[in-house]
Amino acid sequence: MIMEFLAVIVAGFGGFGVAHFLHRISWRSLPDWIAPFGAAGGMLLMVIWLEYTWAGRFEAGLPDDVTVVSKNEVRIWYRPWTYIVPLSTRITAIDNRVRQTNRVNPDLVLTGIVLKERWALTFGFQSLFDCANARRSDLTEGTRLDDAGIPLDAEWYQLTPDDPFLTVACGGGAAYGGPREEGADSGGRG
Repeated sequence: MIMEFLAVIVAGFGGFGVAHFLHRISWRSLPDWIAPFGAAGGMLLMVIWLEYTWAGRFEAGLPDDVTVVSKNEVRIWYRPWTYIVPLSTRITAIDNRVRQTNRVNPDLVLTGIVLKERWALTFGFQSLFDCANARRSDLTEGTRLDDAGIPLDAEWYQLTPDDPFLTVACGGGAAYGGPREEGADSGGRG
């Protein structure tokens, strides 16, 4: 946040400098107020650029095993340019580094979900996907799993079969839950 603030200040100085330079080389035929407007314009353009590129910069910093599956698009009245090009303020990703497949029921996949909102802390939790029935259940600290790794009293959310969350989460992963077979490695479906 400090770096973005400094970038806006530098853009203001740059806009002021460019406008002042144009004022001087035009033999002062441009009005005197062009320099402050140049500073304001430079700062506004930098803020717009930072707002539109934050999602791409955040996504570029993610590990290869974290896949972005959703970005929202908003239009805001006090940012009229968002009616031309919508602004993304929230990203949802699946953390494939923690993905595991249930040993007893391979259609159940446990994975991590990462939520990132502009100007907010990154939030993560685990979610269980039922790949065969196209549904998802979020796990909390109070969620209890039975011996087979199936949540007790889970609240399931129905998904469409082509939902990007379901597609990415059901791609495979390590095994969890149920009895471990002899000779099965941690990456198998057991």
